[in-house]
Amino acid sequence: MTDSLNIALVQSTQSVGDLVGNADAMLEWRVRAAEQGADMVVFPELQLIGYPPEDLVLKPALVERAGDELLRLMRASADGGPAMLVGTVIANQGALFNCVVLLDGGEIAAVRQKRELPNYGTFDEKRLFAPGPLPEPIEFRGVKIGVPICEDVWYPFVCAHLKAQGAQLLISPNGSPYEIDKDERRVAQVCAARVQETGLPIAYLNRVGGQDELAFDGASFVLNGDGSLAHQLADWREEMRLTRWEAQADGRWACAPGDIAPLAPYPEDVYCAMIVSLRDYVNRNRFTGVVLGLSGGIDSALSAAVAVDALGPDRVWCVMMPSPFTSQDSLDDAASCAEMLGVRLDSIFIADAMKSFDAMLAGVFEGRGKDLTEENIQSRIRGVTLMALSNKFGHMLLTTGNKSEMSVGYATIYGDMAGGYSVLKDAYKTTVFDLSRWRNAHTPAIGLGPSGPVMPERVITKPPTAELRENQKDEDSLPPYEVLDPILHGLVESELSVEQVVARGFDRETVARIERLLYIAEYKRRQAPPGVKLGSRNFGRDRRYPITNAFRTS
Repeated sequence: MTDSLNIALVQSTQSVGDLVGNADAMLEWRVRAAEQGADMVVFPELQLIGYPPEDLVLKPALVERAGDELLRLMRASADGGPAMLVGTVIANQGALFNCVVLLDGGEIAAVRQKRELPNYGTFDEKRLFAPGPLPEPIEFRGVKIGVPICEDVWYPFVCAHLKAQGAQLLISPNGSPYEIDKDERRVAQVCAARVQETGLPIAYLNRVGGQDELAFDGASFVLNGDGSLAHQLADWREEMRLTRWEAQADGRWACAPGDIAPLAPYPEDVYCAMIVSLRDYVNRNRFTGVVLGLSGGIDSALSAAVAVDALGPDRVWCVMMPSPFTSQDSLDDAASCAEMLGVRLDSIFIADAMKSFDAMLAGVFEGRGKDLTEENIQSRIRGVTLMALSNKFGHMLLTTGNKSEMSVGYATIYGDMAGGYSVLKDAYKTTVFDLSRWRNAHTPAIGLGPSGPVMPERVITKPPTAELRENQKDEDSLPPYEVLDPILHGLVESELSVEQVVARGFDRETVARIERLLYIAEYKRRQAPPGVKLGSRNFGRDRRYPITNAFRTS
């Protein structure tokens, strides 16, 4: 048995369904690992097929081709270079398993199946995979390595079993999506607890990149058996970290200390999640760039800033669509935003279209005064205009609504809700303010945008307004956001009743009204574009409510 191992942890991105591309990337990482003297290269969960695969993994053709690519990787391992620990799907007796496979010396040296299948929030693995047995350690160079796959490490009995079967160290490949404050849960609540229970060191390896509504932040790390942090990889970046493991005098294994990368604090981490998710969504779906309505308000200004940081200013097209209700301040602020970001800005006046709709509908609307209908028509004119530009030039329409608005239906279906993606979908309005202030004072390390402020201070400080009628303010229809957002957080994130939210110090009539608006807006949210998940209860993947729903807690 060897008394030392060099293990390369590859915190990498992956593209769901791109089997050849994912395999090619792994081989490239392996070359780099060999140059650094690695004995083994470890990749994140389901690295070969991409995570989460959803129902794509139910296609027999994908499973078959994944097998072909696994054999290609296996043959590559015959060159005497590092072994590879690869995540993939394997079919066996009519069932699918989420597996890790050890490829070494031109052979499949070991296969281990994921035991615990998450089936909550964003996860539906019990729909797709069969659970494996309690895993046995993998023996490599005489060293017994336990490999709890992602959810397995959250359960004490899995790691306890590996310890009982002689595991000397643990390596956990993960596909763990970003959520606010999740770093602390991974380290302190999960891995540190497993270390304390087993006395074994653990390497926690996570993927990076965006996949539809999920952002993966990486932030991989190694904890030694005494609970000390031996390595901390960066968040939001691909990275390969060579770790050296050595047998100690008492027979225990430990990882030699390495770099401890700082992790992005709030709200920088939220902003980075938006950048990564939008960048991968646009690029992997082969859009030339994005187009969005720039109104002079904070939501569109922040959305434009994220887009520029994700894609660069040359791939972001902003359009101001003023109406007779648009203020000069909004015109000036939109122009300033575009100038500060270095993006193209066009103005398309919608007054003629408004007059045309008034004339077209005059007969059937006769005898009825102007109301919300005409306000929504303005929003839909803008939506049609932006979709026309998207169709004509190939840019994806970026939607700019935030979670506070989407919670209570303060958005126009087929209007400002139209689009292909939203970076603010899971961001409450108060979070939008936090992010805007942060971006004006900081430049994200992973961004492609300018340094310095990206919007005028007035965009952040002026009262929010949709400008669909004279002197309109959001607070004409909604409580102030510093009141609304805590109420929504209680109703949505914590699933509290009206009375429980009222007990936190809020007016009962207001809370009951917000609960009603929350429920009746479900049909709108079902038709909203996807957007990056930031918290624990995003609309769509985490919180799935019936549209037709008579239940109220008030």
